[in-house]
Amino acid sequence: MFPVHTMTTRRAGAEAGGGPADVVDSGRGTRTVCPPRRPAVARWYDQPQRGPDTVSRRAVHLTGPPRLLRMTDDEVDVFLHERRPMTMCTLNHDGSIHAVAMWYGFVDGAIAIETKAKAQKAVNLSRDTRITLLFEDGDYYEELRGVELVGHAEVLDDPDKVWELGVNLFERYYGTYTEELRPFVETMLNKRIVAKINVERTVSWDHRKLGLPSTRPA
Repeated sequence: MFPVHTMTTRRAGAEAGGGPADVVDSGRGTRTVCPPRRPAVARWYDQPQRGPDTVSRRAVHLTGPPRLLRMTDDEVDVFLHERRPMTMCTLNHDGSIHAVAMWYGFVDGAIAIETKAKAQKAVNLSRDTRITLLFEDGDYYEELRGVELVGHAEVLDDPDKVWELGVNLFERYYGTYTEELRPFVETMLNKRIVAKINVERTVSWDHRKLGLPSTRPA
C-alpha cells in the first residue's frame, strides 16, 4: 500500500472572524477546514456603565432616535432669537471653506448679516451664494444645543431693509435704539452689504432632551 501524503496549504480570504482557512489534500480529494470563529471583541461602547455617574456616550448615539434630539420649530425660533454669535461658512474660489464668527439679526423674519463690501465673505457670496450657518450653545455634553441652517444668501439693496437690519443688530448686541444713536448705526452700515439667508435645510439638536446626569464639576 502506498503511503498517504497529506498536504496543507493556506487560503487567503478566510471567513470573517476566523483565521485563514486550511485546504487539506489527503489523496482522497480536497476539503476546506475553517478554524473556529474568534469570539467577538467587546467594544468599549458596548460595556455597561461602571457607575451611576458614568455616561456611555456612544451607546446613547446608537440607541437614541435622532428625532429625540431635534428641536421643534418653535424651539429653533426661540434659540435663534437669543443673543449669541454664529459661525458663517462660505466657499472660497478654490472650494475651501471660509468660516468666520458673526453677529446676526433679522429682516422680514429671516436671518440677515451685514459685512464690509470688500470682505472675503462678501466676495465669496458675490461668486457663489451658497451659505451655511452654525449656532451652538452648551459647555458639557448633556447641555449641547445647536442649529445648522443651509441655504443661499440674497443681497438686499433696499435702503429700508438695510436700515432695519442695522437697528435690529444694534438692539440685539448693544441696547435699546434711539434716534440719538442714528449716527452710530449709520457709521456701522457705511460701505457694507446686507444679505438675508433663504434657508433650504435646518438641522437641530438639543442634548438636554436625553435626560443625562450632569457632568459639570461639583
